[in-house]
Amino acid sequence: MRVGEKVLLLDKDSKYVVEVGKGKYQTKEGLVDLSKLKSKKFGQEITTHLGKKLLIANPTIVDLLQKSAKRLPQIIMPKDVALILAYTGIDSGSMVVDAGTGSGFFSMFITNYIKPGRVVTYEIDKASAKISKQNFKRVGLEKFIRLKQKDIRKGIDEKNVDLVLLDMKYSEKVVKHAYKSLKPGGWLVVYSPYIEQVKAVVKEIEKKGFSELKTVENIVRFWDVREHTLPQRSGIMHTGFLTFARKVGK
Repeated sequence: MRVGEKVLLLDKDSKYVVEVGKGKYQTKEGLVDLSKLKSKKFGQEITTHLGKKLLIANPTIVDLLQKSAKRLPQIIMPKDVALILAYTGIDSGSMVVDAGTGSGFFSMFITNYIKPGRVVTYEIDKASAKISKQNFKRVGLEKFIRLKQKDIRKGIDEKNVDLVLLDMKYSEKVVKHAYKSLKPGGWLVVYSPYIEQVKAVVKEIEKKGFSELKTVENIVRFWDVREHTLPQRSGIMHTGFLTFARKVGK
């Protein structure tokens, strides 16, 4: 393994994302000598100073976002990103515009699926832009994401775009710019925490040449599977509304 490469260490109850190199990493199972990873391969094990064995695996984008990236208070959750992928069908080589960036979780998640496509993300807040740039480097996706510190309400520079995702205040003011930016058949997706914003967005969408307009709420409920199987009292309930619309004009 290469020095600086990120790897996942796993056992039944824990997981850690670490970098191959020098030094030691503290886990609940004991200290891991990171220099010993250089002679290891994925699928092998490494032993802590307490004699505990950890499996060495290749981290997924979910592992990297959970363990390497700094998260701001509100992000688009993986369950909602998955729904965006499923409903729009965007794939490798796609061009995506995202606003606002926040801590960059949506940009990073979606980039993992569209490489060698590109994501251009707009953010006007300097502090958020700084954090997201750092996250792109931590996860190793900085070459595929371009961040613009610009107010997208003043227009979108990119043309022939496959997907425009809006997760910001006053998204309704960007609908007309998204329409101009999208290719025929391209998708506009708006993430809204409140139904009032959904109404404002839908009103603007209906003025333009869009089809397949729908708004959905994605709720996940966990279950305890045992002799008397019951749903858990907690889950990933309301996170936001997703409004989808597809450009049918030129």
